[in-house]
Parts: sequence; structure tokens; C-alpha cells
Amino acid sequence: MSEPTVVVVVTGLSGAGKSNALHALEDLGFFCIDNLPTALAPQAVEVCEAGGMRRIGLGIDVRVGAFLDTISNTLMLIGGAGARTLQVLFLDASDETLFRRFNETRRPHPLTAHDGGREGFAVLDGVRLERERLSPLRASATHIIDTTRLSVHELRRMVLERFGPDHEGLVRMATRIVTFGFKYGSPVDADLLIDVRFLTNPYFVRELRGQSGLDEPVARYVLDQPDASAFIDKILDLLQFTIPRYEREGKSYLTVAIGCTGGRHRSVAIAETLAPKLRASLQSPVAVVHRDMHRVAETMPPPSTRIPVTEADVQVPAPGALPRRIP
Repeated sequence: MSEPTVVVVVTGLSGAGKSNALHALEDLGFFCIDNLPTALAPQAVEVCEAGGMRRIGLGIDVRVGAFLDTISNTLMLIGGAGARTLQVLFLDASDETLFRRFNETRRPHPLTAHDGGREGFAVLDGVRLERERLSPLRASATHIIDTTRLSVHELRRMVLERFGPDHEGLVRMATRIVTFGFKYGSPVDADLLIDVRFLTNPYFVRELRGQSGLDEPVARYVLDQPDASAFIDKILDLLQFTIPRYEREGKSYLTVAIGCTGGRHRSVAIAETLAPKLRASLQSPVAVVHRDMHRVAETMPPPSTRIPVTEADVQVPAPGALPRRIP
């Protein structure tokens, strides 16, 4: 038996957050169509179903004009066909809040153009007329959200809670651990940055230099250090505390960057040990990316073969003399 289709019609007053709600639905895997004439909505849903899409979002507002007169029949056609679940999300806000939002963005109200731009047609006039025209949609709404006191992030979280999969009402956030070398620069998309350069570097062990943190000898060298296991436990505690809270705020993805000097040994070993512990504790997928592990290591002699510099090798010019030019 095929999966039932879920159709969410997102509507409401201009400036109340309809675009942000549609973006949240897209993040949940909905295929969203905005500003669709109501007469075309049933056909659009059928086309999406034929293409295997089972989560569909339709944005309908006052810009569709006279098509609003047939909205009740349209909703009946969408919800009454096949194995479909129809939900209508109506976004509202106070007149004062909508006026302030239009004033901040300096955009005209949509009805200004639709009504010929007649002289004296103010934003508040458009809001009141829009309320009247959208009253049939509001009466058909299964969810009404007042965004007067909501931030963009709070609205997103409410949409995720109402239309997301059943995991404490939240969609799971995508977590990614990226290892990198500080000498190549930190990842620009890092949300949390962790430095493991305090651990002893396997690079200076001749037998381990050409290997990576994925190899058992290097991993053992790093993880057998007394501070390594304690550090992993502390980082695990930090992520177990913060990740659910990032999810609760509606964050879609989190990048945890773990860095060492070259991004080849210590950071790789720590990330490979941390990731499975995090997956098991949070019951969510955690991806691991080694950004700089395959870069060619610079040729650098180990400390035992470096030539020391003595005082005899340093020539100090006499007072007042010009420094000797080095060719």
C-alpha cells in the first residue's frame, strides 16, 4: 500500500510569515509551490503524486485575487480524493505588527497594486481588506499561528513541531563532524570548533608520519595518551547537552570542526572515536568528513636530525655599522 499524501495549504495575512513557514516545510521534505491559483491546486497535487511526491505544500494568499471565491470547493477537491490528509495553516498577526513589518521592509501591501494603487490606500487599509477576503480560508484552517510575538526561529520551530516526524515533535538535525588542519585554515561553516593540538603529535614519530588517524598504530598512539579519553568524554558531554537544544531552536544542521596542525593524525583519531559514541547516545545520524587528511605532508626532518644554531653561527654587527646584505 502506497504512503498517503499529506497536503499542507499555507495561507494568511501578508507579512505574517508565510514564506518562512513554506521554507520550514521544505526543510521537512515537502515539495512547496507558492502563489498558486486555487483552481490549479487539485491538478498540481495530482501531478506531484504522479511523480511520487507524498508531502506537498501549497502557498495561497490574497494575490490570487478572484480565485479565492472558489477556495472552499478547491479544498474539498484536494482533501476528498484518494488517501490524502489535508491541513490548512493560517498565519495571523496584529494590525500594528503587520504595519511595522511593512514599514521596516519598505514594501507596499500586495492589495495596493491589485486595487489600482488608488490615492490614499494605506497599508492598514490593505491589511483590513485582506482580513475580509481571507476570512473563508481562516474559517477552514486546521492550524492557526499568531506570529505577533514570534521571531523567525520561533515560527520555524512551531512549524516543525506541528508537521515534522514523530520524534518528540522535532525533525532530526543533521550533525557533521569535520576534521581539519589549522595550517590550512579553519572551516568557514563551523558552528563549534575544537582544538586537539594539546595532544602529542604522531607526526614526529618516523614510523607514524606517513599514516593517518584511520590507521590503528596512529589511533592507538593518540588514544592511549592519558588526556585523550578524558577529553573525548568532556566533548561528548558538551555535544549531548547542546545538540538537542540546537534541534529545539529549529537548526537544520550543525558542523563540529575538530582541528590539529595538519588535519591528518590527532583530529582524525579523535573524530572517529567520538562519532559512534555520539550516534549511540543521541540515536541520530552523525556524518564524519576528513577535510585535510589526504593532503601531502610537508617534508620536515624530525627534531633529532635538525642542526642546532650556536652563538658562533650568529654574526652581530658592530654598533653603528650597517647590516650585511644577505645574497
